[in-house]
Amino acid sequence: MLILESASPSQTLEIGQTIAKSLLPGDLVNLNGTLGAGKTLLVKGIGQGLGIDPGLVTSPTFAIINEYEGTKFPLYHFDLYRLESDLELEQIGFEEYFFGQGITVVEWGDLFKHFLPEQRLDIVLESLGTEERQLSVMGYGKRGLELEEQLRRLFPCTS
Repeated sequence: MLILESASPSQTLEIGQTIAKSLLPGDLVNLNGTLGAGKTLLVKGIGQGLGIDPGLVTSPTFAIINEYEGTKFPLYHFDLYRLESDLELEQIGFEEYFFGQGITVVEWGDLFKHFLPEQRLDIVLESLGTEERQLSVMGYGKRGLELEEQLRRLFPCTS
């Protein structure tokens, strides 16, 4: 597990931008943490790293999914917080995104963990104070472990 710390919202954005450097089409990032922990802010940073204006990236809480065209790859941003059943997720056609040609970032993915790909990167965001956050990063499957290792090299001063 890789532990990252952010002292401010701008640093959380920067962490997202750095994470984006390692992501490829087909990758899925599963974000979890309490309300207000910075999940959408991290997605804004990932989007910015993919060439997407961070001002365009908003929480898809009510839309469930937002799609953005990056300069290289599309970004699919899910928020599963308001879904109540497996059927609702299936009706969205999640497979096209989770196993598609873009980069998928899912907020609250642990609510439907049984649908997540085995190969993914999980990030849990925790509030340490008003602006401080801890990000616990763990890769699953071959690709997830590769991503975790790449991030370990990009963030050399971490645990």
